[in-house]
Amino acid sequence: MGIGGPDKLVVRNPLTNHPYLPGSSLKGKMRSLLEISNGQIGYNPEATTVRHTPSSNPEHISVQLFGNASGGNKIEEQRPSRVIVRDAKLKNHVELEKANTDLPYTEAKTEVVIDRITSGASPRTFERVPAGAIFEMNIVLNVFEEDINYLPQLYNCLHLVQDDYLGGSGSRGYGQVKFTIKSVTERTNKFYHGEEEEKSLDLNTVPKDLR
Repeated sequence: MGIGGPDKLVVRNPLTNHPYLPGSSLKGKMRSLLEISNGQIGYNPEATTVRHTPSSNPEHISVQLFGNASGGNKIEEQRPSRVIVRDAKLKNHVELEKANTDLPYTEAKTEVVIDRITSGASPRTFERVPAGAIFEMNIVLNVFEEDINYLPQLYNCLHLVQDDYLGGSGSRGYGQVKFTIKSVTERTNKFYHGEEEEKSLDLNTVPKDLR
């Protein structure tokens, strides 16, 4: 961190210097909002700091989607994660290169904390991706039981993130995102054995606010 530079930096690809969205950040936000919306967030009374923990109940939809291998008390209650969230790469980096931003592909946002008593100012600077940045993302949903359709719940997770925020400082205007699903592809086990082609699903099954 350089003198006078931002106090908090964005995550960048070390090879291209492009900002990117870690898949773990998006996946964690999807899970936490799903648990909150269903009233299924865990609680650890013995914790000294953060008391709320991810649910480990195998009956909860969040566990069925995102797993609980580390939280299940019994082997038969453990569930693998069905959802794989890839890191989202910056797509319109050429456009951002031409923009007049403070830093490569990003802006420096300065905030000031004012002391209520002395009126003293404490400035702080954050690096953030400017509005209009487009990231290309990919999510995989593994299907283990053909009679259960988890796609609507996955769409619901994206909808919740869209109406909330991604990252920190969301209450101060940071992290608003919009998802646009361009395609949904189905690959069965026969595809990986070379017995059939992949199938493109009808986008009319995707909620309108995600298209």
